[in-house]
Parts: sequence; C-alpha cells; structure tokens
Amino acid sequence: MSQGYPTPNPALRSLDRLVGTWQVSGPEIEGTTIYEWLGGGFFLVQHFDFVHSGRNVKGLEVIGFERGFGAEPGTDLVSRIFDNEGNTFKYVYEVTDETLTIWGEEKGSPAYYRGTWSENGDICAGAWVYPGGGYESTMTRLSGEER
Repeated sequence: MSQGYPTPNPALRSLDRLVGTWQVSGPEIEGTTIYEWLGGGFFLVQHFDFVHSGRNVKGLEVIGFERGFGAEPGTDLVSRIFDNEGNTFKYVYEVTDETLTIWGEEKGSPAYYRGTWSENGDICAGAWVYPGGGYESTMTRLSGEER
C-alpha cells in the first residue's frame, strides 16, 4: 500500500496575513522584513534587515510545524531564527484576527511580542517584552497583501 504525499496543516493559513514586505519601526528598531511561503506550503520564511539598538541585524526565520524523522507534526507553529550575529532563536507563533503573539522558546514564556492588527490587517502595533527590558515595535505593510 503506497502512502500519499503529506499536505500542509490548514492551521498554517493563519500566517497568510504576514505574507509580504513590511516596514518595522519603533524607538529601538528600524528596517524591513519580507515574509514568503516556501514551495510546498509547509513553511513561511522571513528575511529581515534591521537596525536594532544601533546594530545592523540581518537574518532568516523559518516558521511552521516541526516534524522530526518518522514523527507526526507538532501542534505549535514554531520558528527558528538565524542571524548575522550568530544567534539561533526559537519562537512559537500564535496568529489570530486580532493579535500576533510570538513567544520566546515556548507558549507562556516571559519573553514575547504581542501586537494588535489594524482593522485592514496592514499594521501590527505592539511590543516585545522580556525580563529586564522590552521595546515597542510596529509593522506596516508595504506590499504583498494576501488575505
């Protein structure tokens, strides 16, 4: 009996509102980020280029459901970031019609971003919060609306 090809989890479609090019701004951050689907539709990829607290930070993030060798896909939308400073961060995404929450490492973490979507979905304004600090950050869509 042959096995069919896997299909993307429909919950990935919550990430559609991120697809496109965004201007990111705030008191400690400026730059652009581009979200696009990787072929096959299992992962959303982010390319970012920021000046954060005076440092130029560029990197790549891959967002989707983890699935190890022979395992079933996980239940959380997780990501891995790799940047030009050697950082490798893990996040968990929660995207609703009202909010975007990005948890550091796991849901419920004391490190997270929470933003609120504008009515048309072209702005997400919020703040990163983490032990000992945090900063405001707003994403404004420049192109690529996919809703």
